[in-house]
Amino acid sequence: MSILYDDGQQAIATESRRVLDARMDKDRLLKLLEQQGAWDDIFWKTAVEQGWTALALPEAYGGLGLGLVELGLVAQACGAATAGAPFLTVGDGAAQAVLAAGGDDLKASLLPALASGEKLATVAFAEGNAPLPSLPEARFANGVLTGGKPGVVAGLRADVALVWANHAGQPALVLADLTAAKRTAIDSFDNSRLYADLGFDQVPATLLVDGAPALSLAQTILARMAVVTAHEQTGGAEALLFIARDYANTRKAFGQPIGGFQSVKHRIAELYGLVELARANCIHAAASDGSPDFLKAAAAARLSATEAYDTTARDTVQIHGGIGVTWEAGLHLHMRRARSLAIEQGNMFFWEDLLVSELTGVAA
Repeated sequence: MSILYDDGQQAIATESRRVLDARMDKDRLLKLLEQQGAWDDIFWKTAVEQGWTALALPEAYGGLGLGLVELGLVAQACGAATAGAPFLTVGDGAAQAVLAAGGDDLKASLLPALASGEKLATVAFAEGNAPLPSLPEARFANGVLTGGKPGVVAGLRADVALVWANHAGQPALVLADLTAAKRTAIDSFDNSRLYADLGFDQVPATLLVDGAPALSLAQTILARMAVVTAHEQTGGAEALLFIARDYANTRKAFGQPIGGFQSVKHRIAELYGLVELARANCIHAAASDGSPDFLKAAAAARLSATEAYDTTARDTVQIHGGIGVTWEAGLHLHMRRARSLAIEQGNMFFWEDLLVSELTGVAA
């Protein structure tokens, strides 16, 4: 695939950014950072209205039949706007698992509800520091889940969860009904991510797949979500790059714009390089969906996008000086989102190990 988007994809990118620019409000988003259990309802209604929840689902289940490239473009626009709801990424992950391993009845009942936004889904894989533990502590037996999952994104509000669980000594992917789950809110750095500890006490669940096929599918789902998140990180990094550039061109010190000083000029140029590397890796990863190199491409996209967003968040605050740390400037939105996204779907160490493993063929 060309490293450039086609006309239709460019139209999706332009329109999604236009819609979000018109409807997002910095003051509303800043309030969400400190409100447990709340998300940006205006953004979510926009996502449903625009068909973003249905973007990558087949038309047979109420979807638009598009792919990871298009979903990534929407995620990039959401990242630029620091959209205050986490459901697009994890919802797509859960939906793809059901598509790959669910029965016809489950697909017919759940996927149209996810496509329409009627139901919300999340993914609960991690335990402790392991994004995908070899043998999870959460257990599935006789149609119910026991145990728990810590720090689940969207866990406070999701209706169903794709859970990585232990089934008779083998890892398994199961779909849990969260109606009966215990949810304990986590007061986090970015409360709009709706993090929660989930407790399972005989929670009804459906087995999708177990054993080696479950591990393969879980890795693919994790990589797919990482690619969507990498797009979101790249969108946020690009937005910060523009903010830093515009401020450096208008803020004056010693009688000239601060952008004229080499220390600032070179820093912004370095940020530009990081953003473009992340963008290229995201395009390649999204276009590699379904190929043997997908895990490798996803890891590269995740690593470069995390570095780009973390660095632009830090440097943009520094370029703004004392103004950058004020609440009114709004850079908290990106700084907190950058740190939150950096650990969702595994941190840098996990993806570095996975990339080395994929490149060398030797398990890390």
